[in-house]
Amino acid sequence: MTPIEGFGAAAPDASRPMRADARRNRARVLEAAEAVFAAEGVGAPTEAVARRAGVGIGTVFRHFPTKEALLEAVLVERMRALVEHARRAAEDDEPGAALFGFLERVVEQTATKHAFADALSGAGVDVTEVVRDVRAALLAAVDALVARARAAGAVRADVGGAAVVAVLVGASHAALWAPDEPTRATAVRVILDGLRHAP
Repeated sequence: MTPIEGFGAAAPDASRPMRADARRNRARVLEAAEAVFAAEGVGAPTEAVARRAGVGIGTVFRHFPTKEALLEAVLVERMRALVEHARRAAEDDEPGAALFGFLERVVEQTATKHAFADALSGAGVDVTEVVRDVRAALLAAVDALVARARAAGAVRADVGGAAVVAVLVGASHAALWAPDEPTRATAVRVILDGLRHAP
């Protein structure tokens, strides 16, 4: 990835801690990017992100020298949010409801995640490498969530984290192929219901 022309500085040195105002600006840019890309798609201009964040375009490029760098950061932040959601859900008093609520949230985000991944892949970015660490954290969090739901008798005894992830992939593809929202909801429910413990 090449820095945007006119803002050719390298990405901020990760070994040096950012000042508090720089951290706030970076967080604002990420929050704005999440909202703009969700509303307008990943093709939305970086200038729209800067406007929503209330910062200059130079501030955006100081933190994210390329559009791809910004997309990478938003994708990773979305996955980190899922990790935190899974960890909180694993502490819920109703493990079964917590697990299925988490799975439904993941499926709801599928289309957006695919859009980010497709845009990055199209720019020559190795998406697998970008999300490697956060993906490992997510799988560990899902394992813990599934283990609690299984211990509570909410899911089948033969279901583990890897099986749930495989089911999620199937449910996510079904959601993308469904022609309308009622069909999507039914298809996803049918697939996820296969994880439930049969009385």
